Parts: sequence; C-alpha cells; structure tokens
Amino acid sequence: MNKALLLTAASVLALAAGAASATQLPARSFMGSFHLLRLPKAAQILYNQNSNATGVAIDSQNFTSNSLSTYDDQGADDFVIPKGIVWTITGVDVSGAYFNGSGPAASENVIFYKSRQNGEPAGPVKHGTFNNLKGRDFDGSFAIKLPRKGLTLAAGTYWVSVIANCSFYGGCGEWGWETASVLHGYRAMWQDPGNCCCPTWGTLQNCVSNQSGPDFMFDLRGVARRK
Repeated sequence: MNKALLLTAASVLALAAGAASATQLPARSFMGSFHLLRLPKAAQILYNQNSNATGVAIDSQNFTSNSLSTYDDQGADDFVIPKGIVWTITGVDVSGAYFNGSGPAASENVIFYKSRQNGEPAGPVKHGTFNNLKGRDFDGSFAIKLPRKGLTLAAGTYWVSVIANCSFYGGCGEWGWETASVLHGYRAMWQDPGNCCCPTWGTLQNCVSNQSGPDFMFDLRGVARRK
C-alpha cells in the first residue's frame, strides 16, 4: 500500500513538558526530535513537501485562552498548480508537535490564499476558508479532511495556512508547525498581528527564528485533472 509521511513528536525539550503555568507566556518556536509516522494514502497526493525536517517548529495558533488572544499568530506556505491543470483539494496534512503542554487542539483552521507577485499571501481564495475542522491528530501532526467536496483551484500560485485552536492554559499549550530545510518556491511566511515583531507577513527567519528552515512541512491530497 502506498504511504504518505507525517512527523509526530517523539520527544521535545524541557520547555515542552507539562501544561503551561498561569505565569508563563507563549513562546514562538521550539526545538525537538521527531519520528516518522506513516499514514495510509486516502487520496492522490497532489503536492508534497512533508520531508527534510529541521527539528524546529513555529507556533501557528489561535490562543483560545481569552487573555492571550494578542498572541494569535499564523504560518503559511506556497504551492503551485501547473498550467493547464485543475486541482480539487480534499485534504491537508501537516507535521507538527505540541509544546508547553501536550494537546490536543480543539480543532484546526485551514485557509487558502491567493499570491502577490512579490511572493506573499494576498487575500483568501473564495470558499477557501475552513474553520473548526477536526483532523486526525497524531501528537500534533494533523491529517485534515476538507468538508464537502473540498476546494477546486485552477493553475497558479497559492498559499495554505494551518492554525490550531488551542488553549494555552489548561493542557493544550502550544502547537508548532514543523519546518523543512529545503526551499520550495517562496519562503514560508508568518504573521503576528497583535504582538511581537511581524504584524503582517514576513519570513520565518526575519520574524521568529534564524534556526528555522525556509519552509513548513505539509502535503495536499485530492484529484488533478486537465482543464
């Protein structure tokens, strides 16, 4: 049987152990070690950069603890649909892990964006925002099925963002999206509108950590057809 690869946390630094205390504030990234988790192939893999892990994960989260909503942040990465091809995306898989807590996330949001010519996310794709999805959670690596018939996109460059809905206090802690050491297309982007240093989209290196890779780890599942 064909298999798709995801990563799940095997062990992380002491920072990641246990639930966050009431006096602790969210971190933006963490370093840890991961092991491969194999998932059955549920649909054709349209796009795959779920490999070359750096061991660094970057927070991409809605902090459902109300007092910490200013820490809400978001990662995104690009992908290209070839000319003359139409994709119907039915699932998104991401590699990640929990830290400052052990999860699980209450749900995940998946947002698809158009792309600006300068290599940044533009506005959301029509019908491309999916909130409060419940993907299969493998210790922080998510296999997320899109509702209904998924999302159909024509040829072009797009961005995908995955955001965990997770309470910092009370057990979930933080969710980090694992980064990749190999660049595919544009560098992955991150923003933190209410706090920190990147109120709009910027690269991971400029916004979060010089130790992170240039991209996030994810794949897209679905069906491709010629236009």
